Amino acid sequence: MMRLTPAKLREHYAHVADKPFYPEIEAFMSSRPVMAMALEGDNIVQKVRDLLGPTDSRKAAKGTIRGDFGTEMMRNVVHASDSDENAKAELARFFEPGELFKA
Repeated sequence: MMRLTPAKLREHYAHVADKPFYPEIEAFMSSRPVMAMALEGDNIVQKVRDLLGPTDSRKAAKGTIRGDFGTEMMRNVVHASDSDENAKAELARFFEPGELFKA
C-alpha cells in the first residue's frame, strides 16, 4: 500500500493534468492509501482489463470490479495499464528497484 503524492499523480496523469477536472482526480487519488499490484502472465493486460470492466463504471457489467464497486467515471475504484508499454512505465513509476520479484 502507498499514498500517492501530488507529484506522482501529476506524472501519472500528465496527459490530463492541464484539464479542468484534474484537481478532482488528484484529490480523490490522494485521499486514501492505494494498493499497487504487479501481475505477470500471458496477455495479462487484456485479462486484467476484462476483469475490471470499462473505465466508466456506469457502463461496466455486473461481475466486473468496476461494475460491482465503481460509482462513476472519475471514481472507478481501480486503474490498470492499457498496454504493455504503459505497464512498463507504470511499474517503474510506482515500484522501486528490488520491489518486484519474478516467480
